[in-house]
Amino acid sequence: MTGQPPPKEFADVNEAVIEDWKADTTPYERIRHVIGHTYRPVSAAAVADDARTAPKTARKHLNTLADEGFVETTPGEQGGTLYCRSPESLVVEQAADILEDVPTDELATRIQEMRTQLTEYQGEFGVDSPEELAIGQTNQVLTEDGYSQDKIDPETIHEWKTLRRNLAFANAALAIANAEQFVDGDHHTGDDSVLG
Repeated sequence: MTGQPPPKEFADVNEAVIEDWKADTTPYERIRHVIGHTYRPVSAAAVADDARTAPKTARKHLNTLADEGFVETTPGEQGGTLYCRSPESLVVEQAADILEDVPTDELATRIQEMRTQLTEYQGEFGVDSPEELAIGQTNQVLTEDGYSQDKIDPETIHEWKTLRRNLAFANAALAIANAEQFVDGDHHTGDDSVLG
């Protein structure tokens, strides 16, 4: 025996991390983080549980986030409100991330390259979208006894969908960059109308 004290009892690492998270953040920050990664409607109680706060507090902050456009609300089956991340806030966040990493002139070049690649997919497969390609392939399998045509690689369909999504985010980023130029250049003109 060396006379050393026994080691301390091992604590649950997850609980220690959660306690640190609670100590370092406000309930609002935790709720925003949780709902920022929630894409299917959930109750305020579910968000509160994940954010380690009270349902009443979660509901208050979720309603604030809904007013800001960060959260989308839908009625629940039992009459309560369900919450999830709004698609608009996700698009704006993705566009901001793109603008942070890619200069506007390079972004315009990349958009053109993606458009060219989409046109190549459409020409190669004779359809306008990856969904049409998948449906056509399924219909052909169902209607032909001896399906002889080469099956389309699922990875190709996935790449096409990803390309289309990335193009949409890039277009949104470019639109925001262009709008910001007008806002920066026009804010001294005195014309505050948006559409007029």
